[in-house]
Amino acid sequence: MGSKDGMNYAPKGKPNPVVKEGEFPIAAAALDHGHIYGMCNGLVEAGATLKWVYDPDSKKVEDFVAQFPDVKVAESLEQILNDDEIKLVAAAAIPSERSALGNKVMKAGKDYFTDKTPFTTTEQLEETKKVVEQTGQKYMVYFSERLHVEGAVFAGQLIQDGAIGEVIQVTGFGPHRLNAPSRPDWFFKKEQYGGILCDIGSHQIEQFLYYTGNKDAKLLHSKVGNYNNPEYPELEDYGDATLVGNNGATFYFKVDWFTPDGLSTWGDGRTFITGTEGTIEIRKYVDVAREESGDHLYLVNKDGEKHYELSGKVGFPFFGELIKDCINRTENAMTQEHAFKAAELCLKAQKEAVVVTK
Repeated sequence: MGSKDGMNYAPKGKPNPVVKEGEFPIAAAALDHGHIYGMCNGLVEAGATLKWVYDPDSKKVEDFVAQFPDVKVAESLEQILNDDEIKLVAAAAIPSERSALGNKVMKAGKDYFTDKTPFTTTEQLEETKKVVEQTGQKYMVYFSERLHVEGAVFAGQLIQDGAIGEVIQVTGFGPHRLNAPSRPDWFFKKEQYGGILCDIGSHQIEQFLYYTGNKDAKLLHSKVGNYNNPEYPELEDYGDATLVGNNGATFYFKVDWFTPDGLSTWGDGRTFITGTEGTIEIRKYVDVAREESGDHLYLVNKDGEKHYELSGKVGFPFFGELIKDCINRTENAMTQEHAFKAAELCLKAQKEAVVVTK
């Protein structure tokens, strides 16, 4: 797990193809964030055939080809969009540009899979909703902190099996390592990255909706601040928010850029889930001072206490389900409504956040 910063965190799992070679050709474009590697790993492991890559930056393309040597380099985005074989375009553009790119992809008759956060303004969200309605295409989002973490996948399975009863509260911690010198300019410009609750907060809100089975929630309070990075005045290095779901389940999360240098990985991401009949804690990327491996899950219920080590044991079913959804026009991996609602709530949390100062 030990990637030093989350920008280049790209999990690999066991190949579990749901389609034959050549049956589901995809393309990668807009390689602005390292998450594109995790997105493509997941799809290729599920059987997708990575046919094209395009980015105007030849160095980014070169690095991508080194990881995926069978991919062909497209001369333009149009070359990908005009290829009738391509079923889906995966992209990790600058956050403020994700919506416009997705709209273009969907209008070309292809499904779109974007890195989170999917939008930086509510205007983008509304426009994309219209395009989805007009085209019937999918605008799917890589919420990697649930979809690409075996502990988080397993937690969902336990909840569905009734292991902790009805979920009544979720607490999420999403610390990240800043590693400022390695970051691109857009990372520090709020208009481009969208703010901390909009950006890394989007993972958290998506998980809350999923684990509690909520289709909507109300924002009670949110706040953001820049505590220790005055040289980057537009960076928010801390944010938190409290929400309550339509079914009464509550949620508190905090996200920050304060991972200490001594931690073996980019962030000690954790999720705590309280149910009426038990509790779950997921230690996603590390078990501090005990194990550098991730995917540790602790379950306590009427049967006792249990510690699961899940790395390499659960897999990442989202990607195969997404491919099948694209082929069958179903919504088993994630509903469009769910992706849009998670985005809407993180935009709201960001917009209404109280700015705190030291």
